[in-house]
Amino acid sequence: MKIFNLIVLLSVSFFGSPKVISGTENWTATDIERFNSQLATVKEKIKTSHSYNTKIAFFIDMKIKSGKNRFFVYDLENDKILDEGLVAHGCGSETGIAGNLKFSNEPNSNATSLGRCAIGKSYNGIFGKSYRLSGLDETNSNVLKRAVVLHSYSAVPEQEQDYYISRSHGCPMVNEVFLNDLKRLSTIQNLQ
Repeated sequence: MKIFNLIVLLSVSFFGSPKVISGTENWTATDIERFNSQLATVKEKIKTSHSYNTKIAFFIDMKIKSGKNRFFVYDLENDKILDEGLVAHGCGSETGIAGNLKFSNEPNSNATSLGRCAIGKSYNGIFGKSYRLSGLDETNSNVLKRAVVLHSYSAVPEQEQDYYISRSHGCPMVNEVFLNDLKRLSTIQNLQ
């Protein structure tokens, strides 16, 4: 089963018009504005290329603290969040000030890169099933070269917490249960 040709958007902050989205009851107006802007960006990209999935997309909001859910599975057809989970950021994104991250596209930076990515074919690596990512923006054009992939890691907890979770070497790293949920949701949505 593949999560293929989905778009994942890693972002920090954007502005847009507020719109009610199912699954965002606890979000502030600013959170909703930021998410709507990200959503508009992804929908625009999908319109320009028929190679992307039009049913589901993944969003990661790096403005949200790492101990809180900041990885969102979004149903593009019904405008609702299907699932959410924890995701690690790169250790190279740390600035020494809690909650203040920096981002890089540079090889060996171990930092998270911001921007849209296409999710490609899976492979079995040192973390088990992993998915290759291809950067679609200038800010993440080196993602494939840097071997930044979507994968699980046992140290990423299943539930939200009040403290920061483990960090990756730049990869969006999730809990194994959540990665399995992503694969299941992709199957339900009839993704190829």
